[in-house]
Amino acid sequence: MTTSRVSRTRLPVGLASYSFPVSCGYARREGAEPLASPFRAYELIALAEQYDLCGVEIPLDAMLPDTTPATIDQLKATLTARQMTLVVDGPIVDVDYLTCMLPLAARAGAKVMRVVVSSILEGARHTISQATGAMAGWGAVATGKTTTASSWADYLAEIHRRVVAIVPVLKAHDMVLALENHQDCTSDELLAFCDIDPDHIGVTFDVVNPLAVAEEPFEFARKLGAHIRDVHIKDYTIRATPSGYRLIRAAIGQGVIDWPAMIALVKQLAPQAYFNIELAAIMGRHVRLFEAEWWSSYPARDIRAVQPALKYMAERALPDSVPWRTPWESGESAEAAHQYEMGQLGQSVAYLKTIWQ
Repeated sequence: MTTSRVSRTRLPVGLASYSFPVSCGYARREGAEPLASPFRAYELIALAEQYDLCGVEIPLDAMLPDTTPATIDQLKATLTARQMTLVVDGPIVDVDYLTCMLPLAARAGAKVMRVVVSSILEGARHTISQATGAMAGWGAVATGKTTTASSWADYLAEIHRRVVAIVPVLKAHDMVLALENHQDCTSDELLAFCDIDPDHIGVTFDVVNPLAVAEEPFEFARKLGAHIRDVHIKDYTIRATPSGYRLIRAAIGQGVIDWPAMIALVKQLAPQAYFNIELAAIMGRHVRLFEAEWWSSYPARDIRAVQPALKYMAERALPDSVPWRTPWESGESAEAAHQYEMGQLGQSVAYLKTIWQ
């Protein structure tokens, strides 16, 4: 597995496993047969190599048979032989989990570990009291823990405490913890985390997710600036609804982002950042920002601060009557959804090769 085969011309872009909720076995649907052979680490590495990409972003514990030193060393040797980078994917910030996983990530050759603040999606932070019973989200599988919080502010304070607690481990292993804007945090909230230790706390910038918290993507990037350590290249199309906007998975270049402009901006702001394709959500995301309850967990904002995001979405939105459901949402088989995911990957890479400077 460590034989070197370096591609002729590679994009300086990696491939995140969350591009493939069905193909990696993350997506589950009652009564539906899962994919017979979901991707694991080496299948994803081979796929990245096949498409002339330069690395992978993966959760070690979910995509390797185990996390023994021998297994981690084999992964590092494989990536080194292929001259590939590694970003390690993690769940919601948990001190015990990260204390265990960060040394493994460093041993595997990673410099950045991506985590999330919450399992909240669609900017729906007002649901925090209902969501926190399983607030470890998919991270609960790793940690077995739950969290309680009566408000978003309380919850954010708890995560802030955890980030402070993990800084000594980050320093010991020369690692950066990159918190993602996972359709939950605003740019100001992420900057507050970075202020804890700018050398070891950064941001995974999911390019389209600012729209889920009523922020315009280019303004969001400019605010985060050099704190961006990892970039999720993801695109959405938009459908207008009476409650707000629906964000729908798309191949890169077929959604609402001006990618040549965005890539140039991020390379200027954060030249050290990793780029990873992360096509992600197999389900549409409904951002209900025309409903008063949606705003109840956000600080008051001047309407002029919200206007750029509203304008951005309004100018690019299609009517909700235009079909938008993915094969997975439409009840098709896991194999059909797998083919959909692979088709979008091919389209995305082909597009990026035409625009990357």
